[in-house]
Amino acid sequence: MKLLIDHNLSPRLVALVSDLFPDSVHVQTQGLERETDRIVWDFAQENDCIIVSKDSDYVDYSAAFGFPPHVISIQTGNCDTTRIESLLRHNAKAIHEMVSEGTAGLIALF
Repeated sequence: MKLLIDHNLSPRLVALVSDLFPDSVHVQTQGLERETDRIVWDFAQENDCIIVSKDSDYVDYSAAFGFPPHVISIQTGNCDTTRIESLLRHNAKAIHEMVSEGTAGLIALF
């Protein structure tokens, strides 16, 4: 299970959660940092990634197009990278269940 970390979150998250989500990537390392949300969505779908973002457009895409890809919507407002890491760690089981059970396409973390 790999995450695709969006441009509005730190690339450091990839290494910080690699023990829980191996093979995760940041949009920057994939050459997607300047691409449209739709291109990022398509990349995530084609590469079995879970999008992690603060961008509400992915919530809208999830409602409009369903899943995959799955989306983790970070709803914390301004916060540091360690807070995002903590949210992902604390909710890792729910994230894994969302994907493995296939009953939901979106999880919002506060």
